[in-house]
Amino acid sequence: MAAQSLAHPTPAADPAAALHNLVLSSLEDDQAIETISIPLEGKSSIADHMVIASGRSTRQVASMAQKLVERIKGELGRSARVEGLPTADWVLIDAGDVIVHLFRPEVRSFYNLERMWAFGEAPPPPNPAHA
Repeated sequence: MAAQSLAHPTPAADPAAALHNLVLSSLEDDQAIETISIPLEGKSSIADHMVIASGRSTRQVASMAQKLVERIKGELGRSARVEGLPTADWVLIDAGDVIVHLFRPEVRSFYNLERMWAFGEAPPPPNPAHA
């Protein structure tokens, strides 16, 4: 599933845009679900973009986070700070210009970051009967 984004196109030479594109590409390759990108310019000085995505399990969330950090280091030469990897219910990756939140769906629904940033409602938690 392609990421939903409200960001304006930015030149490829822009390091923040390159990082943002790498993040979205990596999450898509790792089959993240409900990936959204929230532009933060004019809303916050913490980063240019916030990307929020879910994984189906703690194992998938941890794997997506580890691969993303490795790709950021390997392809862009940037270090990213990671929080929450041991439990992998909610992993925060601070890559500077892009902040990434990776959740298990139930945890994402509880914290509802999309609503906090006036983007919309979080996806509903999965129905265990249909899993």
